[in-house]
Amino acid sequence: MARLSPDEVRRFADEGWVKPAFRLPPVQVAHMRTALDDLIARNPGVRPEKLVSAHVEGRGRDGYNGEGVRGSAAFLELARDAAIVELVSGVIGDDVILWGCHVFCKPPIEGFETPWHQDGHYWPIRPLATCTVWVALEDSKADNGCLRVIPGSHLPRKLYDHLHEDRSDLTLNQRMAAGTFDEAAAADVELEAGEMSLHDVYLIHGARANTSTRRRTGVALRYMPSTSLFDRSLKPVDGKTGVAVNFANRPLWLLRGVDRCGGNDFDIGHHRDT
Repeated sequence: MARLSPDEVRRFADEGWVKPAFRLPPVQVAHMRTALDDLIARNPGVRPEKLVSAHVEGRGRDGYNGEGVRGSAAFLELARDAAIVELVSGVIGDDVILWGCHVFCKPPIEGFETPWHQDGHYWPIRPLATCTVWVALEDSKADNGCLRVIPGSHLPRKLYDHLHEDRSDLTLNQRMAAGTFDEAAAADVELEAGEMSLHDVYLIHGARANTSTRRRTGVALRYMPSTSLFDRSLKPVDGKTGVAVNFANRPLWLLRGVDRCGGNDFDIGHHRDT
């Protein structure tokens, strides 16, 4: 079973991110790449960087999941992977809720930029607490638009101002205001296929456009401690992110422990066979 070492837990606390020693076995990576290709083929009208709620299968004639994507059970299987959940529990505790999954697939040559931002600016979770596990399904390097982070930027536990950008070549249309942080402090999170990184909800991060000849794909798996509430009445940033979401009907999965806050709804958005 995977487990974060004390040094890895300490690094997450100090820097807001960590790349654990654990990685997915090659056969699982190959399975997920097949699932990725199928996901992209079934969503020809969706930019591959914007495959939100890829873990939620759709119902009905069109097969959409309520957030504009024809999802795949393979990504739910990945999000529920016992080894990954064990890693997450090392930083958020033993009561773990899965609440999101976003596939960021940057095609070669014209893969979109992800502006500098903080995840907590977008999400209806109070108190704000989430660990994202960013799983590389293909090599993610500096030349093809890997994740970049500002180590330690999570420590003030503060959300900074974000500005709206009306551009069609961004994965998100919200960007950190200039002068908020020192971009020179950025670290590249380079990963080989099967490796992953964990990052805190307040961490400032982004990614350059992919202008290389190699595709770059990561799956962002979102987990929250059950001491927090997924508040479906909230509408962060008023839907101006450039990614269609429907938090009111987003399904939650209690993967470990109990619902400590007592208010999370694990029935909304689910079908009998999920």
